Amino acid sequence: MRGLKKQRRIQVIIVATLALAVSASLIGYAMRDGINFFRAPIDVVESPPPPTEVFRIGGLVEDGSLIRGQGETIRFTVTDGGASVPVTYTGVLPDLFGEGQGMVGTGRLIDGVFEATEILARHDETYMPAEVIDALEEQGVYRHTEDGALPES
Repeated sequence: MRGLKKQRRIQVIIVATLALAVSASLIGYAMRDGINFFRAPIDVVESPPPPTEVFRIGGLVEDGSLIRGQGETIRFTVTDGGASVPVTYTGVLPDLFGEGQGMVGTGRLIDGVFEATEILARHDETYMPAEVIDALEEQGVYRHTEDGALPES
């Protein structure tokens, strides 16, 4: 009787371990496309990711770089002060998107051009994504003020 209980306990532990491993594998498989790493333009220029990697890029839209082409395709350059990366986007841009404004884009780097599938712009005059602020501060382009507001440009 005692051996049967011990054997049953071992079987339950093995089944629970297998169920945990299968669950972890399924979660990892489901999240494989949902995790996008942030890169600053200087990181993209210094070590370009492969064309298959989806990532986020952020910085300021370079002044004079915004070109609206035929149809819905828009071209512009995103910069962090240390490097600039050309961006193309097909779709409708956010209302607050413009030159000199902070932005974050999701997409792929193909032949040196970031092809965005999604563009986000800051939503009011005091907001900029934390990753963009950190990247711009590293380059010495941006200085965060004491009250949390953006410095006047």
